[in-house]
Amino acid sequence: MLEVNNLTLAYDNNVIVDDMNFKIEKGKIISLIGANGCGKSTLLKSLSRNLKPKKGAVYLDGEALVKMDTKLLAKRMSILPQMPKAPDDFTARDLVSFGRYPYTGISGKLSKKDLEVVDWAIKETKMNHLQHRQVMTLSGGERQRAWIALALAQQPEVLMLDEPTTFLDICYQYEVLELINRLNKEFGITIIMVLHDLNQAARYSHEIIVMKDKNIYKRGKPKDIINEDLLKDVFNLKAKIFYDEENDSPYFLPLGIV
Repeated sequence: MLEVNNLTLAYDNNVIVDDMNFKIEKGKIISLIGANGCGKSTLLKSLSRNLKPKKGAVYLDGEALVKMDTKLLAKRMSILPQMPKAPDDFTARDLVSFGRYPYTGISGKLSKKDLEVVDWAIKETKMNHLQHRQVMTLSGGERQRAWIALALAQQPEVLMLDEPTTFLDICYQYEVLELINRLNKEFGITIIMVLHDLNQAARYSHEIIVMKDKNIYKRGKPKDIINEDLLKDVFNLKAKIFYDEENDSPYFLPLGIV
């Protein structure tokens, strides 16, 4: 469904991603992990057409993103960047309503169908009791749910999230990840997200893409690639690996710096 072909990304002459190739199947949850500065967020920007490739291309169902109509692409793909901001006077419902922009006509007015979808997105993210609150008054976890509701209102096939749990208390981190997991299971939305917490990535991903040296270091199911060697080679971390049979995923405890 989503294909990266000979992708090179750079800021001026500073190459961040060099000749990368991979495909992502529909309906999967994919996490991008790697040390700080390895290019995870840069890659996500390119996958969502927010950064033009220096070389190569990203394709959605065989069509190059750079050639797709902007509104058509917004109906199929949504991205939640790091620390998004909304105007101070916006309510959560105002924010979610913006997810219908790709579907409105010249007038920009929401139709009955648009309003129904906004109601649906608010309900699915459990924001009903918060929808008339100003976004600035919400807790970190509540704000993140409101932004995910906006993305959901676009009714996308692909949802990309850049560090969706950053700066959240631990309970809100798992609340957000459980919501993302449910959206994938119930609606078949393909999820691509950048995560810093490897244990969370292992728990909530079908596959993990590990980035290092401007390309893919390893890719696969969490239980196949999360091991002591990877933690040492990529993160300079000495750790002990355990296995959670109930969730079919590995997890680790750090023992120190290599």
